[in-house]
Amino acid sequence: MSVAVATFAVFAASQIGTPGPANMAMMATGARYGFRAALPFMLGVLFGKQLIIWPIGFGLMELAQSVPWLFLSLKYLSAAYIIYLAWRIANLRLKQGEAGEAPGFVNGLIVHPLNPKAWAMITAGFTNFVSSDTPALQATAIIAAVLFAVQAAFHPIWTFAGDRIAATVAGKPSEKYLMWTLAALTVASVLLVLVSKGGN
Repeated sequence: MSVAVATFAVFAASQIGTPGPANMAMMATGARYGFRAALPFMLGVLFGKQLIIWPIGFGLMELAQSVPWLFLSLKYLSAAYIIYLAWRIANLRLKQGEAGEAPGFVNGLIVHPLNPKAWAMITAGFTNFVSSDTPALQATAIIAAVLFAVQAAFHPIWTFAGDRIAATVAGKPSEKYLMWTLAALTVASVLLVLVSKGGN
């Protein structure tokens, strides 16, 4: 097969299942608002990755090579946005059921398009697991389907983990340190992407 589906699926699981900006955002949302209220946001994150898979598969990488400064700018703007999210995570306090509305589907939809980690992982998928002679439609459809399936398995886990963490530490002295740790992991995941050429 012109796309190494099995090995790409393992790679995708290793990336999507580990801490990163999107996972930290879902965990924080689940912690703040509860699993059920966080589901629309989680679904937005799930579908949001498709918004960048298809453009990359159909030639965005050629534009990246011809206008490198544009993509370098987008990379750092995206990183700045994720670091802003990390700051918000650090200052969250886990009081489920309080007045206030959980971020919805549209909020989740923009997480991956603004996530440099997602761009790097998708690019690595196309460059490392797809044969050069593979038709663009075939390659993109397979990459998109595999990533969607892996996300559908892992995203609820991260969101539910936030819900359970909140039930355990909300209102306790350890809560502040937990939220700062989650924020630090988010920033670290972005910085790793900025200084490396591969990975998620």
